[in-house]
Amino acid sequence: MSVTTAPPVRIGKAALGALGMLAVATGALESVVTPTLPLLQRELGMSPAEGALLGIVLLITGALITPIAGRLGDRYGGKRVLIRLMAVVSAGGLVSALAPNLPVLLLGQVLQGAMVGALPLSFILVRKHLPAGEAKVAIGVVSGLFVGGTMAGTLSAGPVAEGLSRHWMFALPTIAVIASTVVLNRLMPPDPPGRSEAVGIDWPGLLLLSGTLITLMLVLSLAPDLGSQPLMLGALVVLLAAFVTGWIAAERRAASPMIDLRLLARPAMWKSSVLTFVVCVGTSLAVYLVPQLFAVSADEYGFGASATEIGFLLLPATVAATLAGPISGIGARRFGSRAVVTTGIVLMAAALFAVATVHTESWHLVIAKAAISLANGLCVTAMVTSTATSVDPGDTGIATSLVLVTRVVGYAVGAQLGGAILTAGTPPGSDVPAESAFVTGFVIAGAVTALSLLVPRTLDKGVKE
Repeated sequence: MSVTTAPPVRIGKAALGALGMLAVATGALESVVTPTLPLLQRELGMSPAEGALLGIVLLITGALITPIAGRLGDRYGGKRVLIRLMAVVSAGGLVSALAPNLPVLLLGQVLQGAMVGALPLSFILVRKHLPAGEAKVAIGVVSGLFVGGTMAGTLSAGPVAEGLSRHWMFALPTIAVIASTVVLNRLMPPDPPGRSEAVGIDWPGLLLLSGTLITLMLVLSLAPDLGSQPLMLGALVVLLAAFVTGWIAAERRAASPMIDLRLLARPAMWKSSVLTFVVCVGTSLAVYLVPQLFAVSADEYGFGASATEIGFLLLPATVAATLAGPISGIGARRFGSRAVVTTGIVLMAAALFAVATVHTESWHLVIAKAAISLANGLCVTAMVTSTATSVDPGDTGIATSLVLVTRVVGYAVGAQLGGAILTAGTPPGSDVPAESAFVTGFVIAGAVTALSLLVPRTLDKGVKE
C-alpha cells in the first residue's frame, strides 16, 4: 500500500497579511539608523569612524545570518526558524532602544542584523503554501512591503527621534515586530521540514565570510584617502584577497557549506546575483546622492532643504518602492522575470542619465528618485522571484538568501562609492562638493546599470513553474 503525503495547508489572506506586516516592521527597524546618524553621533559622542561602524554593522551581520537562516529554513521549516529569528531581532531592537552608550547600541544592532534573514524564510512559507503563479505575486507583495517599510522607517526616524527621543525610534518598530510575530505565529500554518538530515553550521565559512565583508567595508571607507594611506589600503586589499580565497576553499570542502558554490554556479543564480549587485549599486548611489543634492544651499546649485523637507520630497519614491513589489510579481507571472528586469534596468538607467543632465528644479529630483525606486523594486523582486522558482523547493531559502546577501553588499558598495565621489569632488577649503561630482556619480550609476542589460538575456531559462 502506498503512502501519500498530504499537501501543505493553503494560506489565506490573513496569514499573508501577517507576513506583510512583519515585512513592513522589519524594514522600518532596519532603516532607522541611517537618517539619524548625525543625531546619534551627537548624543553618544561618537567619532565619524564610530558612526561609520554603526552604519554598516547591521548590514554585515545580516549578510552573515541570511544564508544560515535560509538553509535552516529549508531543512527545518520556514515558520519554525522565522519565529525564533524574530525573537532575536526583537531582543536586539529592545537593546538598541534602551542603549545608554555606543557599545550597547552596537550589540543591539548586531542582534537586529538577524532580520535580513526574514525575507528568504518568508519566501519559503509562500512557496510551500501557494501555487507557483500565486507565489510569484505573494513574493512580490512581501518584497514590496519590506521596501516600503524601509522607506517609511527612513522618513519617520528623524521626526520620532527629535519629537520623542532616539530610544523611541527603535522602540516603536520593535513593538510592531513583536506584535506581527505573535499574529504570524497564530495565523500561519506550520510547514513541514524540507530534509531530514542533520545540518551543522559551517563555522569556517562563517568566520572567513565575516572577515571578507569587514575587510571590504574597510577598503571602501579608505579608498578616498588613497593618497595619504597607500600602504594601509594595499595591505587591506591583500588581506581581502586572502579572505576571499580562503572562503572559497573552505566552502568547496565543507560537507554542509553556508553558501553552496555549486548552486551559485547555476546560470539562474549567478545572473540574478550579478544583476542584483549592479542594480543595487546604482540605486544606492542615487539614495545617497539625491538627499545630499537637496541639502546643498540654494545659494550654490542646490535647494537648501531641511531634513523634514527632504523627507516629504522623497515621499513619492516611498510610494513607488512600495508598489514595485506587487507590480513586479504580477509582471513576472504574466510576462516572465526577464521582461520585468529588462524594463526596470532601462527605466533606472534613463532616470539616472536624465537627472545627471537636468537637476535645476526640485521636481526633477523627485521624479527621478521615484523612477529609480520603482525600477529597483521591479528588478530585485523579479530576480528574487526568478531565483525562488528556478531551484528545487528545498533550496528556496538558501537560493534567495544568496540574492539578498548580494543586495546588501551592493547597497554598501554604492553608498561608499557615492561618498568617495563627493569627497573627491569637494574643492580644498570647502564643505560643498562641486556640482560636477553629482553629475559624475549619476553618470557612473547610469552607465553601470545600462551595462547590466547584457546579463538578463536568458534569465527565465530553467524556471520551474
